[in-house]
Amino acid sequence: MESALLDSWMTPPWESIFFLGLALLFSLGGFYRVVYFVSLGYGFSIAAMAIAAAALFHRTLDVPTGLQCTLLGLYGLRLGGFLLKREFHPSYRGELSEVKKRGAGFSLAKKLLIWVGVSLLYVLMFSPCLFNLLTQRATPAPGEIFSTPFGVVIMVVGLALETLADRQKSAFKARQPDRYCDVGLFRFVRCPNYLGEILFWTGGVVAGISSYSCASRWIAAVIGYVCIVLIMVGSTKRLEATQDGRYGTDESYRAYVQSVPVLFPFVPVYSLKGVRVYLE
Repeated sequence: MESALLDSWMTPPWESIFFLGLALLFSLGGFYRVVYFVSLGYGFSIAAMAIAAAALFHRTLDVPTGLQCTLLGLYGLRLGGFLLKREFHPSYRGELSEVKKRGAGFSLAKKLLIWVGVSLLYVLMFSPCLFNLLTQRATPAPGEIFSTPFGVVIMVVGLALETLADRQKSAFKARQPDRYCDVGLFRFVRCPNYLGEILFWTGGVVAGISSYSCASRWIAAVIGYVCIVLIMVGSTKRLEATQDGRYGTDESYRAYVQSVPVLFPFVPVYSLKGVRVYLE
């Protein structure tokens, strides 16, 4: 018993090593531009792992877990495609120059550390899907993974929310590039795209609950989830600071930020400036 428990901690399934290799491969662009580690590398790493998982486990893939893989693939491709398209948009050129400046001073050692760290994080975020697939292969009885349908529904809501928010903001900025976006979903929450991302990964963790058969699986899933939530809170905090600097003298903007919650609708939290976030 003790030996089996030790093996579950010390010997990860070979598939996780393979997925780490995929994440490392698709994050290589960060050596050209550091931000690609956490932007294009993020989206396309998740997509690559989802596609590879569906192929590796196609013989035992059931409908709920197949939907989980599909949603992860769509999420990664949508995010990667959106970020890639943004690279060539005129309105992003000013921000891109700042991004280049921030990444110019990174040493090779620091880039290597970031590369390995974020790649490992992407595998941890994907791990609930992997655990579902491993459980399904070991015990393919119908209904064995009962939590997956509930998590998939949450993932669908999160992906739809994020996609709609990005489209609304892009359409608004095309018409009014010098004004903050306060239409559509942005009337209820100032960062609906980040909220959608949090919901999506919440659904991913919920989808895998019934496959967390040992402590190491719980730890992997929770670490990945906590990290992405902290990253989204940190991103919200940075966006708030950027928008304050850009629109802070506009009276209508000040009224907007004082009346519309920053991240969660109907929760009266209007600023994250005083919140300490460890993954910003």
